[in-house]
Amino acid sequence: MMNVRDPAVDSALDKWRTQWPGWTFAEPFVPMLHRERAIAWLALRGELMAAAWGGEDPRPGEMKLGWWAEELQGWKQGVRRHPLGNVLQREAAAWDALAASLPALMASRERAGTGDEAFLRLEPFAKAISGVAIALFGGRVGTAPGKNVLASLLAERVLTGGDAAVPLEFVAQAGEGAPPLTAARAWARALLERWPPPHGGAVPGRLHASLVRERLRRFAAGGEPNKPLSAWRALLTSWQAARR
Repeated sequence: MMNVRDPAVDSALDKWRTQWPGWTFAEPFVPMLHRERAIAWLALRGELMAAAWGGEDPRPGEMKLGWWAEELQGWKQGVRRHPLGNVLQREAAAWDALAASLPALMASRERAGTGDEAFLRLEPFAKAISGVAIALFGGRVGTAPGKNVLASLLAERVLTGGDAAVPLEFVAQAGEGAPPLTAARAWARALLERWPPPHGGAVPGRLHASLVRERLRRFAAGGEPNKPLSAWRALLTSWQAARR
C-alpha cells in the first residue's frame, strides 16, 4: 500500500525550507528515520519565533502564541489541528512544557538592556526546546550547552529583526546617527564571541545551529542578514557540524 502525502504537511515544511535553503545540504547528514521529524520540529520552532518576534504590532503574535499554547497542550492529550502535528504530535515529548515557555518567548520581544539580559529572558524557552529535542532525537541533558542554544536563538532573531532585535547597550555603543545595522553587527560579533561552533546535542539541532552561526558570521563581517549560504558553503558547514 502506498503512503499518501498530506499536502498540508508538505506546505508547512516547504515554507520553512524556503527560509533555510541550506537545509537541503544539511539534511543528508540526518539519519533517515529522523529527517521528516527534524524539519517538522525546526518548522515548529520557526513558527513560534516568528509569532513572538515578527511584525511591528505585538498583538497578532500574542494571539498566535496563545493559539499555539492550546495546540501544544492538545498534542499532549492526543489532539491536533495544525499540519505539523501530523508529524510531531505522536512523539512522547514535553509539549506541555513547551507551551508553558511561550510567555517567556513573547516577553523576549521587548528590547533587552544588555546582552546578559537577552540571554536570561529566553532561557525558559531554550530549556523547553532542548527538552523536546532530546525526546525527538535522543541524547541527554547537557550534551548541547545551554548558552549555545540561547546564542542560536538570539542569532536567528538578529538575522531577521536587525537593529530592532539588539540590546540597548549595543545601540548606545553604535551611537546616534550610526548607519543601519551597525548595532546589529556589533551584537552579532558579541554573540559569536560567546558561541563556539555548535557541538554535542542532537544532530538536527547541531546542523541547523551551524547554518545559523555561519550566516551570523557573514552578517557580522558586513554581509546581508537574510542572504542564504552558497551551496558549497552550506555543504561544508554541515559536513563539519556532523563530524563534531
